[in-house]
Amino acid sequence: MKRALITGIGGQDGSLLAEVLLEHGYDVSGLVRPGADHYPNLDAVLDRIELVEADLLDQGSLTTALAAAAPAEVYNLAAPSFVPASWERPVETAGFAAVGATSMLEAIRAVDPSIRFYQASSSEIFGEPLDSPQTESTPLNPVTPYGVAKAYAHFIVHSYRRQYGFFACSGILYNHESPRRPLEFLPRKVAHGAAAISRGLEQELVLGDLDARRDWGYAGDYVRAMWLMLQQAEPGDYVVASGEDHSVRELVECAFARVGLDWHDHVRVDPAFERGAAELHRLVGDPTRAQERLGWRREIGFEQLVHLLVDADLERLHTPADGAATSMER
Repeated sequence: MKRALITGIGGQDGSLLAEVLLEHGYDVSGLVRPGADHYPNLDAVLDRIELVEADLLDQGSLTTALAAAAPAEVYNLAAPSFVPASWERPVETAGFAAVGATSMLEAIRAVDPSIRFYQASSSEIFGEPLDSPQTESTPLNPVTPYGVAKAYAHFIVHSYRRQYGFFACSGILYNHESPRRPLEFLPRKVAHGAAAISRGLEQELVLGDLDARRDWGYAGDYVRAMWLMLQQAEPGDYVVASGEDHSVRELVECAFARVGLDWHDHVRVDPAFERGAAELHRLVGDPTRAQERLGWRREIGFEQLVHLLVDADLERLHTPADGAATSMER
C-alpha cells in the first residue's frame, strides 16, 4: 500500500485529492496546523485518514512529521487560496506559499530524497501574459503577492529537481471550483446567490465586472491530474486547464437559468466590487501536454460545473450550517 502525505488536506483540493488517493488504495495522511480541529470537507473520510500536526514554517516539526508519516508521495497544497486577500496579507502569503514549499523540499531532502513531490502552482504565475493561451514554456510575469509567491515556489521546485535529482512536479492549475469553495470565491458566490434568491431567502446579488473572464474547471477533475503527475516515469510541470474562458456574465446567466430566473431582475453591478488594476486578462491555459503525456481529460464542462454548484447550494440551504472550508487551505 502506497503512503501519501497531503498538506492543506482540509481545503477544497486537499479533501478531494484525499478521496482520489483512497480510491486508488493509498494510506493517506494529512498535515494540519496545531490547534485546528474542524475539517468539514473531510467528514466523509475522516475515519480513513490520519491527521498529523506540524507547522509548515517550523523545519523541525515538519521534518519530524514527515519522518513519522513515511510517505512515498507528498502533495503540497497548503497556502492561502483567495488571491485578492494576498494584498492584505502579503507576508503571510509569502511565508506559506514560498517559504513553506522550500521547507517541505528541505524536509524531504533530510528524511527521504526518493519521495515524489507535487507542488500546487497557479495560473497567477503568468500574471499579464504576452501570449494566450499559456503553456508550460510561457514566461512567468506575476503581478500579485500570491502570484509572486507561487512563482518562487515554482522556480524552487525546478531548482531542487535540477540540483538534487528530486522527482518534483508543479501543477500549473487554472481556476477550479467545487461546492467546497468558500463563498468569497466568485463561482460559489454566484451559485449561492442564485439558489438563495430562488428560495426567497435573498433579494439580489451584487457583483463587479461582468465582462471579466476566467478559465474555469471542476476541482475534482484537476486533482486527478495531480495524482497522474506523480505516476509518470519522469518528473515535469504541467498546465491543467479547460482551455477556454468564460465571462462572469455567462456564469451568472447559466446559474440563474438553472433556477428558472432571469438574472437581469436580480443582479446589481457595483463598481466597488471590481478589481481594477488587480484584474488579470487573457489567462487561458493550454492543457495539451497534460492530455498527451498524462492521459488527463476533464469530465465536467463549464455548464455542468455551474449546475453542480447551484444544485449543491440549493441542497445546502436545507441544512443549518454551511460546510465550506475557509479560504486558508492549510
